[in-house]
Amino acid sequence: VQLQASGGGLVQAGGSLRLSCAASGRTVSRLVVGWFRQAPGKEREFVAAIKTNPAYADSVKGRFTISRDNAKNTVSLQMSSLKPEDTAVYYCAAGSGIILSSMRQGAAYNYWGQGTLVTVSS
Repeated sequence: VQLQASGGGLVQAGGSLRLSCAASGRTVSRLVVGWFRQAPGKEREFVAAIKTNPAYADSVKGRFTISRDNAKNTVSLQMSSLKPEDTAVYYCAAGSGIILSSMRQGAAYNYWGQGTLVTVSS
């Protein structure tokens, strides 16, 4: 499985961005696809994931929406009401056989995209 993340950029606080993760080699409908992020000097953290139902980190719940387009074999992350603390490199990841309790753990994912930088200015 190859993953290509795109859509990052510079946005002002309160603005919106839409990230996209295009998959090849497997259909996203058969995978758990997640978004993680890593800010400078910080550890990678879970943002959102989707298989049957979406899951979100508390810090983004109500502001971010993850969705899957099976026809395009992509998973998107719509980010709204962005805050400076959302600044990070965002990575999409995918895996099969990930159980619900492991969806928030990066180690559970087999495949990773290259990352896309999101910068939110105050």
